[in-house]
Amino acid sequence: MRFWLIAAAAWAGLLGSPPAARAEEPLRLVLATATPGGGFPAYGEALAAAIREVSPEIILDLRPSKGSTENLILLRAGQVDLGLVQGEYAYEALAAQGAPALTVVAPVYPAPGLFVVLPDSPVRHVGDLRGRAVALGTSSSGLTAMGRTVLRGSGLDPERDIRPILLAHAGDGPAMVRDGRAAALWGGGTGWPGFRVLAEAPGGARFLGPSASAIAAILAASPSLRRMTVPPDTFPGQGEAIETVGSWSFILGRPGLDPVAVARLVGAIDRARAALARRLPHERPSDPRDLKEAVPAEWLNPATAAFLRDQ
Repeated sequence: MRFWLIAAAAWAGLLGSPPAARAEEPLRLVLATATPGGGFPAYGEALAAAIREVSPEIILDLRPSKGSTENLILLRAGQVDLGLVQGEYAYEALAAQGAPALTVVAPVYPAPGLFVVLPDSPVRHVGDLRGRAVALGTSSSGLTAMGRTVLRGSGLDPERDIRPILLAHAGDGPAMVRDGRAAALWGGGTGWPGFRVLAEAPGGARFLGPSASAIAAILAASPSLRRMTVPPDTFPGQGEAIETVGSWSFILGRPGLDPVAVARLVGAIDRARAALARRLPHERPSDPRDLKEAVPAEWLNPATAAFLRDQ
């Protein structure tokens, strides 16, 4: 009789543990990124690898796209589970939507916006870009939209006062600066591939942010942007801090995305912060806790909000 009681208790314990078993079941999610050579594809690859390291049962399938604007379309159509969306586009989309709604699942990283030029360039201030060719990014990129906002805040019409270059691929910009087709390249993020390519090449590069008065005008015009400081030595040869503006980008979830899946993903992102930092050493690692100050609480996915409450 004692043997059967022990056996029955053990069997009951097995039956009572389906949540733990389910937690190990494979979870596959499709994440839309952007065009090759930009920050979003690099981040997506690093995030997928970091999550594999800590939670191998969670698989992120990366889908190249044209960037933030297409990612919003894909999310609303339910063609992807997750999409990387730059701050200005994310704020606009989340503020205007009804139900069913897109939600913020996790942050990407803060991206200070900068212009980069060659060391011997006569361009010393954003105003010096007047009349010059500037590679702004791809047509669907949120960074391109932010660049236009910075130019307008600096007193330049992005369509008339400069010669804007829209790229087929985000990675095309550095070559245009090196061979003289563009006087400057706009981008965002201290680890952004275009910045690193130019800064780490022989001779290096110089980086420009808007003036103090322009920063005030930009922030007044765009609630999604934040004042940011790029510390000295962030880039090779950068001796002084650079004041600028920038934004958070986000991982957005499609309408109706399973909250259990989101909870598992957010937990994995939290556990993967160290692994992600190794893969993106020049960026601040994604930390779900940063969402507390980055977006209104009502925009959060319910599972993400629950994670933050637990923390």
